[in-house]
Amino acid sequence: MPRTYGEELKFIERINNHCWRIKKGFVPNMNVEGIFYVNSHLEKLMFEELENSTKFGGIGGFLPGMKQIGNVAALPGIVGRSVGLPDVHSGYGFAIGNMAAFDYNDPKAIVSPGGVGFDINCGVRLLRTNLSEKDVQPMKEQLAQSMFDHIPVGVGSKGVIPMNAKDLEEALEMGMDWSLREGYSWAEDKEHCEEYGRMLQADPTKVTQRAKKRGLPQLGTLGAGNHYAEIQIVDEIYDRFAAGKMGIDFKGQVCVMIHCGSRGLGHQVATDALVSMEKAMKRDQIQTNDRQLACALIQSEEGQDYLKGMCAAANYAWVNRSSMTFLARQAFAHCFNTTPDDLDMHLIYDVSHNIAKVEEHIMSDGKQKTLLVHRKGATRAFPPHHPLIPVDYQITGQPVLIGGTMGTCSYVLTGTEQGMKETFGSTCHGAGRALSRAKSRRNLNWYEVLDELKEKGIAIRVASPKLVQEEAPDSYKNVTDVVETCHAAGISKLCVKLRPVAVIKG
Repeated sequence: MPRTYGEELKFIERINNHCWRIKKGFVPNMNVEGIFYVNSHLEKLMFEELENSTKFGGIGGFLPGMKQIGNVAALPGIVGRSVGLPDVHSGYGFAIGNMAAFDYNDPKAIVSPGGVGFDINCGVRLLRTNLSEKDVQPMKEQLAQSMFDHIPVGVGSKGVIPMNAKDLEEALEMGMDWSLREGYSWAEDKEHCEEYGRMLQADPTKVTQRAKKRGLPQLGTLGAGNHYAEIQIVDEIYDRFAAGKMGIDFKGQVCVMIHCGSRGLGHQVATDALVSMEKAMKRDQIQTNDRQLACALIQSEEGQDYLKGMCAAANYAWVNRSSMTFLARQAFAHCFNTTPDDLDMHLIYDVSHNIAKVEEHIMSDGKQKTLLVHRKGATRAFPPHHPLIPVDYQITGQPVLIGGTMGTCSYVLTGTEQGMKETFGSTCHGAGRALSRAKSRRNLNWYEVLDELKEKGIAIRVASPKLVQEEAPDSYKNVTDVVETCHAAGISKLCVKLRPVAVIKG
């Protein structure tokens, strides 16, 4: 007999103004508690979603976010807590904005492709320039067109970076080292990239021919959906010291943000793994609360094959973002009749939003453990003095890049020690959907969305205008609510606010 909304609420308990606990028993077989971070406005959305699910069943084929956080807490080998970040919303298996860590050395612990997502290493990078708003305002339309001309965008877009099958194999193995060798990346870029732009566990032989076939023509392309390249202006500086370390020196400074992932190749790697894991679950008698949480033992052949293939797809995504960085630098150089070097188009940082990584963490008992940390729609946010962040950011903590929705602000945060303890060094990744894509298409008109952006003074170039309403600001939670919740909860710290002047979308 399904529980009523009132009965469900008995398992949800407020910890403080920014945080709620999901107690064991909320869903069957929970090994650990769940936790989620919200402010009063986001809290309302979370509870409405749960209430609606008790009345009408699932949300667009998915369970509500709270239930998904609970179901992840029931997976074998999970440690700490199943964490929902402020931008959490329903997804495939894991909620998007759900982070979970598993004991790498526990023979019963699992890896789940649903905890990474289909767009493996979807992520964001931010470039700075020495230009100011007054330099770009008179020519923002020309600059937007130049970016649109240089970067292939849209659903079936094909890359302009020359690549054959041998190049693809090398890119899957080498990540940004391939981009550097081929001249698409500056030597310093990889220093300012998570994992230095290369996951060493990558094995291209674990990526199927079908995935490679999908990936070969798409390298250096933006794709569609929520992916974009934006020309942004520094609107607010909250932490001058940290911003200065990133080369962000003044309000009105021009930056470029690129948001994309592993395209069809990553999607195929995830799809292939889900098929092989369904069989492995039967063999190893792994039970989950939701069949979308297909998984395999970390140490099984299927688990290791997926991790090696996932790392190769992550490398592909870094090569993809590097290729688009090269094209964006070319577009700016073309418009301003100078070189990217003279424009100081340095990479501030590149973060992943969809990935599983082996990391060392100190547990609540003070002991160090090797964990497999799944971050799906979540960003790594390591604190000051962590050995895995670049020398430039050792004092400030890792830069965390939070992309807004089309036409809204984006943010740069920094990692904190508190986040390391509470969320295994993880924070939000963006605004998080409030409406499903289908609902957005029903409720919003694409031409009204474009008009609204023009009224705000934002130049826009879009390959598929009729898909625009799926990504309209009204389809998402308020990104300011999300980052302010993370800041107030102490799991990351506000540093810089950026607003767009030009948007290039698929």
